[in-house]
Amino acid sequence: MATGLFITGTGTGVGKTYVAILIARALREAGARVGVFKPVASGCEEQAGELVSPDALALWQAAGQPGTLDQVCPQRFAAPLAPHLSARADGRRVNAQQLRTGLDYWRNEFDFVLVEGAGGLMSPISDDDYNADLAEEFGFPLVVVAANELGTINATLQTLITAATYREGLNVAGVVLNLPRLLSGDPSVDSNADELARRCMPPLLAVVEHGGGFDRPVDWQHLT
Repeated sequence: MATGLFITGTGTGVGKTYVAILIARALREAGARVGVFKPVASGCEEQAGELVSPDALALWQAAGQPGTLDQVCPQRFAAPLAPHLSARADGRRVNAQQLRTGLDYWRNEFDFVLVEGAGGLMSPISDDDYNADLAEEFGFPLVVVAANELGTINATLQTLITAATYREGLNVAGVVLNLPRLLSGDPSVDSNADELARRCMPPLLAVVEHGGGFDRPVDWQHLT
């Protein structure tokens, strides 16, 4: 069965999808057959009469369009809210079982699977589930994407503390510091990487400039 990584973030809008895309491309360049799975998405757009998650579409394309887009993201909702609230606005409910069984195809058919959560670890994804629940059940190491901006030290350390203390503890492979938007007047951008490298127990795996790639090679297939 496939190994994989669970991509989470310190919050919304930190660049999880962008970093996941870079990882998918790196894995393909290394010769891996990559599957991508986004269990649920909200804020989806209607295209040709169907709801499409732009993040899931971008992930699918970066991985070489494995499987079908429905298999990449089987549950999609329109309102830009937490998935369970977005589903409720559509008169529906998130299917908690499908959040889990949707991974089966990717585990069985591919060498490596990238799972992208919706929001941070404690963001609700159904009436009863958080991203952390799926991360714990899937068993893949976490890659925590942190935004390179003022406040990221606190947000990153809080996420790592949550991972360490949730149930029996979640395995964190490391942190990727991403610049999701061009900032002016934020001097922390120049010091955040050194601060995270010094303060985080899991390693700082890489730094990503806005619209760029990883600043160093990472063996994504063998992170533990």
